[in-house]
Amino acid sequence: MELRQLRVFEAVVAHRTVTAAAVALGLAPSSVSEQVRTLERSLGVELFDRAPRGMTLTPAGERLLPWSRKLLDQADQARREVVADRPRLRLGALETIAATHVPAVLARLAERRPDLDVSLHTDTARDALLGGVAAGALEAALILDTAGPLGELGFYLPPAPLDHVDLRDVPLALVAAPAHPLARATALTREALSGHRLLVNAPACSFRLAGERLLGHDVERVRTGGVAVTRACAEQGLGIALLPDFAVHDQLASGALVRLPLDPPPLHLRLVWRADRETVPGLREVLYAAAA
Repeated sequence: MELRQLRVFEAVVAHRTVTAAAVALGLAPSSVSEQVRTLERSLGVELFDRAPRGMTLTPAGERLLPWSRKLLDQADQARREVVADRPRLRLGALETIAATHVPAVLARLAERRPDLDVSLHTDTARDALLGGVAAGALEAALILDTAGPLGELGFYLPPAPLDHVDLRDVPLALVAAPAHPLARATALTREALSGHRLLVNAPACSFRLAGERLLGHDVERVRTGGVAVTRACAEQGLGIALLPDFAVHDQLASGALVRLPLDPPPLHLRLVWRADRETVPGLREVLYAAAA
């Protein structure tokens, strides 16, 4: 059982397919498959159930997962101590919130731990960030979720012992162009939205998932793109949009958009990490800095 095999094993766990794991690792899919098969042969057990929808852990794979992370963490710590490396922490964040919410966290962290090397990794995909945390490629990640257990918003959670802390609310606004038929409404119900178009991003987008919870299937979904594209389409009267307050503040102030009278519950900015990695150098400081 080699460390490189364990890294491949964790990548497949996080990304659920050989192809996706290969992309994340920068390897050929055939190399990933061979590493997994070699690991299984060395242990004498099958670690994955292979199905058309992806690979899931067998009971033996579930038992290996926490050991794999411990061994890889210990190997990383040994390397740092031997070569006298500065402690390193890799923090992931959704691109949507990277500019508005992350710099203050990094500043507080630099003040608390000036000896810590922190690298920020942004991604448009929540699954990629959670997969990175699960596989040990990231120590922690900032994502958006709703109140309640992790993943209550409706997204996939990788099979790892993930823990989280809520940092702050991220208010949402249901908006439309001033000329939109709903713009002058003094009250709205879900039924009143029937027949109107809701501008959305990809199915996994946090704001789209929030819209599903708020509006159900009473409105037609029209896919546009990210926050900036969706906002621009709403300004042109192409439909209504559910977006974060910080993304439409200027447009609401200038009158380019109006807030519709249906108050959505806020999303929560959450810091997510592996509960079995809390001893990683600097991780507790990230928690404290983020929550300050």
